Amino acid sequence: MKHTHTPAALPRRVPTQAQIALIAPAGPKEFSVEAAQRWVSSRGHALKVYPGVLEHQGYLAGSDAVRLRDLHDAFADPDIDAIICLRGGYGTPRLLDKIDYDLITRHAKPFIGYSDVTALHLAFARYCNFVTFHGPMLTSDLLANRQPPTEDSMRRLLRGQLRKGDLLAHPVAHPLTCIEHGVASGRLTGGNLSMICATLATDYEIDLQGAILFLEDVGEPLYRVDRLLTQLRLAGRFKGLRGVLVGDFAGLDVPRLTPLLKEIFEPMGIPVLAGWRSGHCDPNLTLPLGAQVRLDAGQKTLMLEQDVVR
Repeated sequence: MKHTHTPAALPRRVPTQAQIALIAPAGPKEFSVEAAQRWVSSRGHALKVYPGVLEHQGYLAGSDAVRLRDLHDAFADPDIDAIICLRGGYGTPRLLDKIDYDLITRHAKPFIGYSDVTALHLAFARYCNFVTFHGPMLTSDLLANRQPPTEDSMRRLLRGQLRKGDLLAHPVAHPLTCIEHGVASGRLTGGNLSMICATLATDYEIDLQGAILFLEDVGEPLYRVDRLLTQLRLAGRFKGLRGVLVGDFAGLDVPRLTPLLKEIFEPMGIPVLAGWRSGHCDPNLTLPLGAQVRLDAGQKTLMLEQDVVR
């Protein structure tokens, strides 16, 4: 398995009547399976709940073996059209050195999640190289009555209704902030900042050469965000970075983040746009990781430079 910069492969678009896999690669969550089935069926889809979703082993949803098997089985099943994660929490890094990446590559399909699931997005980017989706999870978002842009953003990307040249819409009720002006094109990557740093110096760490970096986090005070960004800087991981899209840092608003973001990124002379509603927030917009995008911080836009499904 080699690390590659070839264009990411595209998963198949989600059909109007799809079978959706529900897996729990990280933490457990009590929820009503019936309510989940109703929610999915009301959208014209069927839901297949994998065994680990219903297990609890402390802070993990089932053993590593169960969660790994569910991940493999959901990708390998030809009847599954897309895979969505139950929630985040913690647990996905424990699976990274056990995953059959050749199997995942052969059966690439839309994979949706965020937070702890960032570890899987990074690993799939490095070893499978197909577009995945930083987007809402079942219990954290879709069953929690998030604002309509949450579901609409995901649906439009997964159904192929957003194409090359389209702007990713951002709700006007949540104004964006240009931290550093500029325009840059690159491969969108990133996710949860804590998880990005947790995978440094491993075989699954982030690759930022030629990339637009998306960042989000939850419950981290400003000094810890500083420490995490400084870790990436000192590790030399910002070399080759083309732009930064700052998502939601739950508990930290953009004015509080701005001086730190300027201090870290201004010397690099790259565009930085902050306040994008993706992460532990409402609404929680979907982003196509691995796709080529164009970030215009001054115009406060993010444009697709390619299709994201086929």
